[in-house]
Amino acid sequence: MMRVNKNFKISLVASALVLLTIISCKTPDVAKRNENKNMPEQFATVQDTVNSAKISWKEYFNDTYLQALIDEALKNNQELNITMQEIEIAKNEIKARKGEYLPFVGLKAGAAVDKRARYTNIGAMEANTEIEEGKEMPEPLQDYNIGIVANWELDIWKKLRNGKKAAVNRYLSSVEGKNFMVTNLISEIANSYYELLALDNQLLIVNQNIEIQSNALEIVKVQKEAARVTELAVKKFEAEVFKTKSLQFEVQQKVVETENKINFLVGRFPQHVDRSTVAFNDILPNIVHAGIPSQLLKNRPDIRQAEFELEASKLDVKAARARFYPSIGITAGIGYQAFDPSYVFKPKSLLYSLAGDLVAPLINRNAIKASYNTANAKQIQAVYNYEQTILNSYVEVANQVSKISNLEKSYNLRAQQVEALTASISISNELFRSARADYMEVLLTQRDALESRFDLIETKMQQLNAMVNIYKALGGGWN
Repeated sequence: MMRVNKNFKISLVASALVLLTIISCKTPDVAKRNENKNMPEQFATVQDTVNSAKISWKEYFNDTYLQALIDEALKNNQELNITMQEIEIAKNEIKARKGEYLPFVGLKAGAAVDKRARYTNIGAMEANTEIEEGKEMPEPLQDYNIGIVANWELDIWKKLRNGKKAAVNRYLSSVEGKNFMVTNLISEIANSYYELLALDNQLLIVNQNIEIQSNALEIVKVQKEAARVTELAVKKFEAEVFKTKSLQFEVQQKVVETENKINFLVGRFPQHVDRSTVAFNDILPNIVHAGIPSQLLKNRPDIRQAEFELEASKLDVKAARARFYPSIGITAGIGYQAFDPSYVFKPKSLLYSLAGDLVAPLINRNAIKASYNTANAKQIQAVYNYEQTILNSYVEVANQVSKISNLEKSYNLRAQQVEALTASISISNELFRSARADYMEVLLTQRDALESRFDLIETKMQQLNAMVNIYKALGGGWN
């Protein structure tokens, strides 16, 4: 008993000396940079707390065909499904990290046979000192054992717990990453859908223009027979018809590519995309409320993702710092062991063990310092990424708020331009018939009218895209 106490005291003193040595070793300082969450108070001159991001995408996009495409994409999009598996991986990482600081208990069983050479030190001890025949232990010597073993690292510096908390934050970050992908997916499908509607309208305009130009060509042919115009006028009008017909096939190709882009996002093979037949220019963009900038911190999944990554990086620094301190482990075991199976579960075959160990880095801590400095650098990197994400989100919303206002004014002016040029087509035709205008004026008038109608559709599509993009920029769609 005295010997046990003496050994215990020696171990205690040794442990204390090691602890004092470790504490006296200076650990590197934590590199810090306070993240900046300060944002402007408003996007425009008028401050409004109403935020369109809180509206669900089914309410925001009221086109039933578009709703069906988005709903199917949220189920079948391959990239989104890949991200869902990333979330499962992150969830399993939490379980793995949690298991590191909990006691491990296992069942152990074994069987062995051992034959030692007689004229060795072990062989002599298994027999006797005189090595006399008939007094040896069983040969070969068998060994059977069964029992429970356990080991546990005492997480007194929270190294393992901080690692588990970091894994939790990264899991939450992956969830927000999925939400951000949902927002992007919805906006990409909506933009492609409105582009498809715009192309349908452009194709309709091209067909109408081909009819107008073909009628004009017939008039020129009649006038050429009456010697009022030359063959040059006929060829010019023919060339214009060919040009517009060529444009028809260009638009049709864009329709096919846009349909296939939507099909890819939806997760299906190329096929016809059902869509609205409402006149494109009659579609009115939603009235959007941008709210206040500080709401982006809650609504934008990419900001929340960057925030969770930042919290995880801070915990990584704490876990890396704890590696400079000693780790304490406990191992234990209890069970039965005997050289004959019939003796295994007898009381005299019972054995148990309990041991503790303390390990601390003293010399050559370069690897620990390197990992600690890396964790510090990643923490500062995460701060910069967080600040950049906030700045980018504000700029995106501010740009779209301004774009919506300017596109509305631009659309109204282009609509007046189309109205004027459409009227000028019939005027130029009448003047041409009465020989008060030449054929080039008619051609240029038709060309300008076609371009203006295309520009009007393009502006309408930009309006609808701005409506989609500001919804995305505000963080709508995922909730």
